[in-house]
Amino acid sequence: LRMALTTNHGNNNRLLSLRVLSILPLLPPLWILCHLLANDLDRIRSHHRLTDDDYKTTTTTTTNDGSTSVATNADSNFDFGARNNVTTTTTSVGMQLLVFTALGILGHVGTHRLIPNIKKYMLKRGISGKDLGKKGTVSENEDVPESLGIVSGAIFLICLIFCLVGFATNHPSKLLDLNSALLSICFMLFLGFTDDVLEWPWRYKLFLPSVASLPLLCCYTGSTSVVVPIPLRILLMTHGELTPLGKLLCHFVVVDENSDGSIVNLGVFYLLYMGLLAVFCTNAINIHAGINGLEVGQSYVIGCAVLFHNLVEIDNGSLSRENHVFSAMIMLSFLGVSLALLRHNWYPATVFVGDTYCYFAGMTFAVVGISGHFSKTLLLFFLPQVANFLWSVPQLFRLVPCPKHRLPRFNVESGKMEPSRVRRGNGKEEMVNMTLINLTLQILGPMSEERLCIVLLAFQTICCCFGLYVRYNLAQLVFD
Repeated sequence: LRMALTTNHGNNNRLLSLRVLSILPLLPPLWILCHLLANDLDRIRSHHRLTDDDYKTTTTTTTNDGSTSVATNADSNFDFGARNNVTTTTTSVGMQLLVFTALGILGHVGTHRLIPNIKKYMLKRGISGKDLGKKGTVSENEDVPESLGIVSGAIFLICLIFCLVGFATNHPSKLLDLNSALLSICFMLFLGFTDDVLEWPWRYKLFLPSVASLPLLCCYTGSTSVVVPIPLRILLMTHGELTPLGKLLCHFVVVDENSDGSIVNLGVFYLLYMGLLAVFCTNAINIHAGINGLEVGQSYVIGCAVLFHNLVEIDNGSLSRENHVFSAMIMLSFLGVSLALLRHNWYPATVFVGDTYCYFAGMTFAVVGISGHFSKTLLLFFLPQVANFLWSVPQLFRLVPCPKHRLPRFNVESGKMEPSRVRRGNGKEEMVNMTLINLTLQILGPMSEERLCIVLLAFQTICCCFGLYVRYNLAQLVFD
């Protein structure tokens, strides 16, 4: 009885921590979403609150005894159709976002209920694995179903198809972008699932995301120019003339002399950058993984930051407002299915998300960054992934030994995670595997797997907040 009560208390604490972690990143986007809805409701009320002078005529009559009477009649010449068209020609942005939010909630419910059924089929087909972070425990030999990211990805695509109907009605010019987004995400979802089953070599993992991004790049109609930071413009032009460096760059790109070197058109190199962005996003989440809840958790936090950025731009009346509505539509469905998957993948995980979810999430971020025209801002939200990649470069490029799994080691005696090590040289010398997870354990010391995940997600949240601060405050110091 005591063991049962202790287990139940531990499960309640984990459920509480999961709820807190899932609500906190979502609060800022929800606040702005409610603000947009309130503005739309006020606008609708103002359209219906027409004064008497707008559509009525007043007639004054004087009787024989000197008294006057006033009669007010509706003006037969008033165009009531024009009044109705004020609010019915197009659906307000707030109402569109409300519909997209409802679809995201339905996606969350559908994913949460479908995962327990699909994981039975995964176990029956042998698509399962052992939790390497629980060696030496009673859960060491338990089979955990893998590739359950296919469920969230499939539900996400269904939600996006329904979104297509309403979005295309109000934004017909973005229909091609939406179809290309569906194609790219669907391709990466398929690649991730086949990777979980067939275990593709790394050379294919680096090449195929580039192919998946081609539909996006072919449909890209945005600018290929970048604004040069103010301190660097002197390197391109001085006193109205190109510098030697500026003349050299003109052989590859176009330096706008009319703007005194403040704008550079990268042309095809910008498209190459966006293709590499797709490769980075899909693999960055995949290599920053290894403990329960981290893959989905980091994607959820990044998704909340992207949605917050989209809603801020929509509320501020950005010139790219249509693109940010497109991105917010995708993010709302993505957050819904990801949160449902996180409930099953949180420590202790009952399912593994596999490369299926990592590739699906990474391509989704690449899609919104490219189609939403904020790819540089997106990279600010990937600071932990960038740091993890840079720290891992020696092992990724085989400059030092790199084992197949670099996840931290579980100490049975202490019940905590410790940095994992790999032998190098003649096999007598050991070094810690170069990942952000192991580095965190080196700095902060051993800790439980759940606490380690919370620390990493807190760091992800701080980095996303810092990225938003850079975007809306520090960027004004180096850009016009």
